[in-house]
Amino acid sequence: MTRGERVAAAAMGVVGAPFRLHGRDPASGLDCVGVVALALRAGGHEGPVPGGYALRCGSATAYRKCWGGLAAADGALPGDVLLCRVGPGQLHLGVRTALGLVHADAGLRRVVERPGALPWPLVAAWRLGDS
Repeated sequence: MTRGERVAAAAMGVVGAPFRLHGRDPASGLDCVGVVALALRAGGHEGPVPGGYALRCGSATAYRKCWGGLAAADGALPGDVLLCRVGPGQLHLGVRTALGLVHADAGLRRVVERPGALPWPLVAAWRLGDS
């Protein structure tokens, strides 16, 4: 199993977990950053996890600095980390899977896998080396 496949499998493993802003534990809740952090750790990434952010803020550059050690990617492979623009001033992270995208959905109040094409514009994508 590649590192990217391990990242995607870990993300799929938390589907159904509750949503919680700044959440880092699947039992009590995850937000999009928590989903990505958990999945990347499963792939062997040991970088810092961002914290103290607001729901609407940030830039692709800020996210890129937070996830040091990841390479720029096209977002097409399972395990790729995707940064999407879901609204004005609102960026959202998810993990690419073979079927679509795992992300923490604030509206549905849980982590979900959304099949098919992305419903939002892709701002940036990154992947672990040797994925």
